[in-house]
Amino acid sequence: MDFKIMTVRSGSKTLKLKSYNRNGNKMKSIKRRTFLKNSAIAATGIVLLPSCAEPTTKAVKKEFLRTAHIGVGGMGMEDLKAMASHSAVKVTALCDVDSRALAAAKEMFPEAKTYADYRKLYEEIGSEIDAVVVSTPDHTHAPASLKAMEMDKAVYCQKPLTHHVSEARAMKKMAEDKKLITQMGIQVHSFYDYMMGTLLIRSGIIGKVNTVRAWSPKNWGYDGPEPEGKDEVPEYLDWNLWLGTAAERPYKEGVYHPGNWRKLLDYGCGTLGDMGVHIFDTPYNALELDIPKTIKNECREPNGFGFPENNIVTYEFPGTKYTTDNFKWVWYDGPGAPAGHEELQLPDGETLPDQGAMFVGEKGSLLLPHFMAIPKLIVDGAYVDISKEIAEIEKSADMGTPIREYESESKKHYHQFVDACLGKDECTAPFSYAARLTETILLGVIAGRFPNQTLNWNSETQLFDQVEANAFLDGMYRKY
Repeated sequence: MDFKIMTVRSGSKTLKLKSYNRNGNKMKSIKRRTFLKNSAIAATGIVLLPSCAEPTTKAVKKEFLRTAHIGVGGMGMEDLKAMASHSAVKVTALCDVDSRALAAAKEMFPEAKTYADYRKLYEEIGSEIDAVVVSTPDHTHAPASLKAMEMDKAVYCQKPLTHHVSEARAMKKMAEDKKLITQMGIQVHSFYDYMMGTLLIRSGIIGKVNTVRAWSPKNWGYDGPEPEGKDEVPEYLDWNLWLGTAAERPYKEGVYHPGNWRKLLDYGCGTLGDMGVHIFDTPYNALELDIPKTIKNECREPNGFGFPENNIVTYEFPGTKYTTDNFKWVWYDGPGAPAGHEELQLPDGETLPDQGAMFVGEKGSLLLPHFMAIPKLIVDGAYVDISKEIAEIEKSADMGTPIREYESESKKHYHQFVDACLGKDECTAPFSYAARLTETILLGVIAGRFPNQTLNWNSETQLFDQVEANAFLDGMYRKY
């Protein structure tokens, strides 16, 4: 199998690590770090995480916000519609490698200019846009976002923020250095129930939290073999542009595009990188967590192509003022998730919600379904009425009444970004926060490469003690 030598700078030391090409394909490539450097990021190695302090950000001194949308199929179409629902947004450019998705978006916004290649969009009309919305497969998040940020554009990027840890750090650093307005696409971050869950936890309703157990039965994994042969690329798809910086491989109908890329190592981040970002967001935010001390993923052996279909990922974190000294977060995904555990037993034999999180504290547990359901307090095996506490929080935080309709509720997150760009609001999921959350999630994804092995994270060097795992903090970019 081909490999490269990756240089990682940590303080005054420089380490050389072997990093294996995940599929063994020969390709013209450059290190992601080289790409980041060429994108005007002053980083000679993996960037150490800077302070979490939020900088003063640049607002557009205009009445309207001119947006460019990179990726307009699937979730990209939902992002487009939600962003454009703000009265101050002028959709200026649309970009997609799939001409069918591009045509559908063009029909909605006939005045917008259209492109297949985001690089050409930036080159030709960069001066005509104020903000970029990136809704591509995960492996293109960082390349598309960093080029926009280099041009001083505000960026809204779908979750997870990046495909690799090194990219998350680079995006965080550029956003802070340039004081750009940024937002990661975790719409539920702005939902009433998640905000209420955060405030209830911080109020001490269950005391200090020792464990969070979260789950999703979605299956963004693939345990089968790598497909053989190739199919003719359909006329509507530019396969080279779809691959972008990822390794070159033959097109196979129904395997990659549309949708199935989340299952595959080269393009997505599995169920943990998809639903885990949403469901982990509230515990991470509410408990003011940072980077974990240890990570262990109980899953099958790596197959070199797809993510495991079932994962149990256990993180141990340094304590915060809202947690006990030894705090852990356990994630379950895939068919049948979550595995049975006494801390997930509900009163009267009630069934767990399909997806959600359980906070376990000194004085009880708080169940937070995903999503649009009020948190529930459990003490000594029974539900406890917390309507009074909720009413007090609603009043003190000026939250208003909950909205139980996804389309209108989800627009809050997008509109918050637009208003922040216009100097009228602040983003609650800027890259300073989103990069740390994404990095934590990606460490669990990396642990899937070393099943049933505890990986130790060194907070000083920002590297694993297990040197072989550090190879997956970074990767390769194909020249295309």
